[in-house]
Amino acid sequence: MDDKVTLLKDTIEEHNIKCDINRLDKAIVTAMKAHANQLRKSGEPYFIHPLEVARMLAEMEMDESTIIAGLLHDAAEDTDYGLDKISADFGEEVAQLVNGVTKLGKIPFSSKEEEQAENMRKMFLSMAKDIRVIVIKLCDRLHNMRTLEYQSPEKQKYKASETLQIYAPLAHRLGMIKIKWELEDLCFKYLEPEEYKKLVGQIAEKRAERDAFIKDIINIISQKTEEMGIKSQIDGRPKHLYSIHKKMVRQNKTLDQIFDLYAVRIIVDTVKDCYAVLGIVHELFKPMPGRFKDYIAMPKPNMYQSLHNTLIGPNGVPFEVQIRTWDMHRIAETGIASHWSYKEGGKTDAKFDSKIAWIRQLMEEQKEMESASEFMELFKLDLFTDEVFVFTPKGDVSNLPAGSTPVDFAYGIHSAIGNRMMGAKINGEIKPLDYKLKNGDIVEIITSSAVNGPSRDWLKFVRTSNAKNKINHWFKKEMREDNIKRGREMLEQQLKKYGIAWNDLFKAEWVNPILKKYNFSNMDDLYSAVGFGSISTNKIIVRLRDEYAKTVKPEDLDKNLAIAKEFVSDKPKKEKSAADGIVVKGIDNCLVRLSKCCNPVPGDSIVGYITRGRGVSVHRSDCVNILSGLDSEARLIEVSWTNAPKTSYPADLIIVAIDRNMLLIEIMNQISDSNLTLRAINAKVNKEGNAIINVTLDIQDTVQLDRIINKLLKVSGVMEVNRIKH
Repeated sequence: MDDKVTLLKDTIEEHNIKCDINRLDKAIVTAMKAHANQLRKSGEPYFIHPLEVARMLAEMEMDESTIIAGLLHDAAEDTDYGLDKISADFGEEVAQLVNGVTKLGKIPFSSKEEEQAENMRKMFLSMAKDIRVIVIKLCDRLHNMRTLEYQSPEKQKYKASETLQIYAPLAHRLGMIKIKWELEDLCFKYLEPEEYKKLVGQIAEKRAERDAFIKDIINIISQKTEEMGIKSQIDGRPKHLYSIHKKMVRQNKTLDQIFDLYAVRIIVDTVKDCYAVLGIVHELFKPMPGRFKDYIAMPKPNMYQSLHNTLIGPNGVPFEVQIRTWDMHRIAETGIASHWSYKEGGKTDAKFDSKIAWIRQLMEEQKEMESASEFMELFKLDLFTDEVFVFTPKGDVSNLPAGSTPVDFAYGIHSAIGNRMMGAKINGEIKPLDYKLKNGDIVEIITSSAVNGPSRDWLKFVRTSNAKNKINHWFKKEMREDNIKRGREMLEQQLKKYGIAWNDLFKAEWVNPILKKYNFSNMDDLYSAVGFGSISTNKIIVRLRDEYAKTVKPEDLDKNLAIAKEFVSDKPKKEKSAADGIVVKGIDNCLVRLSKCCNPVPGDSIVGYITRGRGVSVHRSDCVNILSGLDSEARLIEVSWTNAPKTSYPADLIIVAIDRNMLLIEIMNQISDSNLTLRAINAKVNKEGNAIINVTLDIQDTVQLDRIINKLLKVSGVMEVNRIKH
């Protein structure tokens, strides 16, 4: 362990980090003592984990307080060395950083999802105040992923899935590309082990050939840059495995067909040199049309800058080239950490603040959200995205998530513009409001005082969390009175089901903690949220039960206020599995049927719809019947898949292919080889001469569904395979 401590100190010295060695030694000894009796799953002392996190922070040139917080980041959560002691020994700054990455461990949650959502919201509140919180958290997660092999298969899948959904996109959003790539590759390793091993083997086979090719390219470019007197460092840039895998799946290609598998990075001293080198490589190699990207003139929102192009190398083999300065390279590797203003004595940095403005905007929006799960949905929406750059008529640039519409653009300017919007001109032409913006579009929003608010239909196509939140907020506000009335009625009906009188449970000492937890100012806010559907009646009543149970002795629970035993039990009733492997939130022994309009299968995001006389109908969340609103939003109910689903479920696919002999037989062979049951098949040829084939298969889950879709895409002539949305 001494060698790892030495490595940490060497890293701090190597990166010239101003650090009080006595204070650092104190933190090392404190962390070592706090975790003295703990071991990791690997059998090594637990202290190695915070030590590695601290070293990673030092490599990113973070300041002394951040490194010490990295050493102590698990102490408050897992040991007796709490935040008060951390504050007393190392100051409030370190204590606040540790608190930011500490989970809400002592609060009871109704589900794992709610716990995750509340912990993420807490972390983001801390992150909005101090960006160093998320830098520590990402280093913590990266080291845990590096040592995930010692966890159970179930834990590996869960952690890898959470990392791929939240932490890797977050690293990308913050420009921490080096961490993002490693996180994605590690997730790929545990989520798709067979595909991972296969790809690693294929790349290893071609390594000698690839290295020789890259070496030739580097020699050719180096010779020319030396002749031109341009100082540069040129090396091969390894493509990370997950990006290759995604491209192979998305484009239905083999490894040999991926264009930019070969990549070269050129680092120079000045921006002028970047463009000079671009001219050199264009002179040496023929560029591929439509592949040039200038992220220097137009940086990505995560601060990334570089010139990208794909060129044709020797023997017609394509390769990608990236050209950047040393400052750009440092930012590309560590992103937001490289802009850390506190390491310069706490100076404010307007450029730095502008880069994290989206975090603060997200936290402002979350104040209007009643539940952490709603926050998580919008948070993920902001993370999983590429960007498009569009312009106002005055020439100001605005970046939005790929797939954004003029409505997203309008709400990005101001909620009043969005609420008064009646149309949009794109490059001088009137376009529909669901038009997907493209790079370079000039967007002009047309407003009218006669327009009084947005349309609910906009929620079906807007892309940004900002637009979704502002549209929802308008409807909450405008329909507040109706929502209040509906919400109270829904709560009364639920209490009636339990046989409990309103006045027995809705008392100030039990209600006030709930109002505080969900940021409600008063009871009308609570009723409105229930009526709007932001929070379920069952969640409110369960919280009331918990608050009530705190005020009486266990032996008095059965007597006090004549409340039913099943309601006040400190052990919540286990939700029973309904038919078809579905659990209905808060309802036992409920008639459940899978909707035939969208045929959901395990792995799909689903929602329940309460029908008259036929129980709960389960739909996919993207089902057009759900998105169109059905009869009433108030009739939607939370449902989920059980761990032991039914053997198989029908799934409808539509295959579009170039018509030819043996096509149908080859498709049938792929289905047969996958051991899937074919329920129905229908084929025809359209006017364009393409075969349109509809098949219904028995599928166990979305993993199996994705697998057969990928197999069908490999059949010669098949252009598209899509799941049917009726």
